[in-house]
Amino acid sequence: MSGDGSVPAKGGWSTLTDKLVRLGRPSGTEPGFVNAPVSRGSTVLYESMDAMRARSAQRYEHELIYGAMGGPTQALLEEAIAAIEGGRHTQVVSSGLAACTTPLLAFLGAGGHCLMPDSVYGPTRRFCDSMLRRLGIETTYYDPMIGEAALDALMRPTTQVLFAESPGSHSFEVQDVGMLARVAHGHGAKLILDNTWGIHVFQPFEHGVDVSIQALTKYPAGHADVVLGAITVVDQADWVVLRDSVVQLGQYAGPDECWLTLRGLRTMGVRLERQSRSAMTVALWLQARPEVARVLHPALSGSPGHEFWLRDFTGSASLFGVVFRREFTAAAVEDMVAALGVFGLGASWGGYESLVLPTTGTVSRTALAQGIRDPSMSGPALRVHVGLESPDELIADLEGGLEVLRAASA
Repeated sequence: MSGDGSVPAKGGWSTLTDKLVRLGRPSGTEPGFVNAPVSRGSTVLYESMDAMRARSAQRYEHELIYGAMGGPTQALLEEAIAAIEGGRHTQVVSSGLAACTTPLLAFLGAGGHCLMPDSVYGPTRRFCDSMLRRLGIETTYYDPMIGEAALDALMRPTTQVLFAESPGSHSFEVQDVGMLARVAHGHGAKLILDNTWGIHVFQPFEHGVDVSIQALTKYPAGHADVVLGAITVVDQADWVVLRDSVVQLGQYAGPDECWLTLRGLRTMGVRLERQSRSAMTVALWLQARPEVARVLHPALSGSPGHEFWLRDFTGSASLFGVVFRREFTAAAVEDMVAALGVFGLGASWGGYESLVLPTTGTVSRTALAQGIRDPSMSGPALRVHVGLESPDELIADLEGGLEVLRAASA
């Protein structure tokens, strides 16, 4: 594998698509529809107290005691996500943010300490700085590209969670997850990973992750019409802690959202295959443009942590960052975005539609001076999500936008 941005062939997309056609479907042999029906309900009726007690005893399975604890539709989606992530148990929750915050509440306690990458998703950072702080839990932000000795020095006797997000939000650093697991477990802490970008192409539990997070809103649902999250574990003891916390917090994912995500999941493999290849085409084109200082795509040589992507990932995704040269202003980038006709302006990603989002001035960084790793990352920035449109159409749209960028900066 060279560092030219090519996507590795191992663990290919056809394998994923073959799996997704079958996952999360009813296993009965009786005649019926291809897709499972939506099961909606709050109250569950029993023939006797003995039957109710027997079902209640299945505390950590897919118990059907009350609708807020989940039902058949949720269970099918959870089984599918667990299989994709390589885990044992999955819990679906109301959003991607809930998938980040729920395990933090589950595995952290008052007086505890959490290590959080400086590149973490902004709402997760706000949760640490507000809710966790009010609960008496301290957060330390670390450089996502930190070395093992420096990370080990940040661990405390009270450190209960080491959190990772790889690649990092907006700056796309790929972390050395195996090293993070080694350090976390050496101090008795849990390693929690936001693996949304790396669904399928990064297998978290093979690298020592304890809890893997997915924003199902993104690639699994895939159609910009669902908000949903998932938390997956491989260890039964971790599942007991997580499941108890979910029930006590009243975390719930509606059956309609779960059914829509199951439907979207069927085509995720073919969507991701096209989108990842199109994104690489667009990223390489942008990298050659004179207006661009740097393209932050994990599969491109020179992107932070590219060596870990080469080692640990079997493919890439459709989201990456662009840093423009410093002679261009953030206002000029906004003018460029306003001129785009194919790309939409939106804060999400992972769906079928292409999106851009200016990120200058919106990213909080405290572990690095002014958030700057090197001068090539100090210009105005843009996040790019490549959808299902043809790369030629997207490039033509960007080319017109760059003309506006140049004119606005003249």
